Amino acid sequence: MRKRGIVAGGVGAVIVTAAALRGVVRRFEVKESSMAPAIESGDWIVARRRTGPVERGDIVVFPDPRSGGRQLVKRVIGLGGETIAIDAGRVVINGALLADRWAHGAAPPGGPWRVPDDHVFVLGDNRVASSSDGRTIGPVAVDDIPWRAVARYWPTSRVGTLR
Repeated sequence: MRKRGIVAGGVGAVIVTAAALRGVVRRFEVKESSMAPAIESGDWIVARRRTGPVERGDIVVFPDPRSGGRQLVKRVIGLGGETIAIDAGRVVINGALLADRWAHGAAPPGGPWRVPDDHVFVLGDNRVASSSDGRTIGPVAVDDIPWRAVARYWPTSRVGTLR
């Protein structure tokens, strides 16, 4: 089993390197637990350049609007034209409870936040530990989201696709 992980890691590194040289993918080291358990602190993920629309449930990587070089990794929860609120720890979109299979822990109450067209509302999956998300930075312009996270390649025990 260990040999398989080493081989998978090596093959993954070659593929990521080749794609990165073409500017199609980029790798990111995750340094906080705001997306746990889907993505843990210490995980290395691969993101591909976003070319199409952003959909609810996508994990996106974008520059922190409050910090020059820092990148944020968050999940898209709300879409343009929607109103988002958090009530009793659950996400509510346009008055309806979101079937939120990604949430880990109850979110503190807040909102409502109106999401403008061509923007999205993002949250970390680990709602209690996620502080730099839509609740504090507001909706994010779709044009400001260059990357969509697609896979984790390190540690090898957690290699796999993300969704």
